[in-house]
Amino acid sequence: MPIIIILVIIVAIIAWVISIYNSLVTLRNQVKNADSQIQTGLQRRFDLIPNLVETVKGYMNHEETVLTNIAELRTSWSKATTTGEKLELNNQLSGTLKTIMAVAENYPELKANTNFLELQDELRNTEDKIAGLRQNYNNVATTYNTKLEVFPSNAIASAFHFEPAELFKVDSEEVKKNVKVQF
Repeated sequence: MPIIIILVIIVAIIAWVISIYNSLVTLRNQVKNADSQIQTGLQRRFDLIPNLVETVKGYMNHEETVLTNIAELRTSWSKATTTGEKLELNNQLSGTLKTIMAVAENYPELKANTNFLELQDELRNTEDKIAGLRQNYNNVATTYNTKLEVFPSNAIASAFHFEPAELFKVDSEEVKKNVKVQF
């Protein structure tokens, strides 16, 4: 009889460890999925940028450095491999896009251009989607990170070498500034 009780306890402990492990794997996969959705949104943004640049180019001949900077950031983003690198490039691009929209204020013909207005709306919608995706990612990552830190799941996470997820945050003071753009 004692052997049966011991076996039941061992099986219960194994089932408990498996349950915690599986919940950690599920959360980790949700973090990866949320990150992938952000990358898809950022890719959409980067796909819109060449159209925006081409529309603006004819009006902004002397603003070549802004356009060159956007092209360089887009190229660097496609080569970035880590979430941190992509986040930093994304922050730099946000600042540059604010600049291009602010500079466009000096070109009344551009502000009235249908293509520019449509691209601006698409970009604004994409930015809103990206913001929502980032919030979702941070929510999932926070849930995952919390599970890594609380007892008893922290013991299982440590034993199986689960790593915390990096949260999206704005580190650049330039990106945090609000640029007033009037069209």
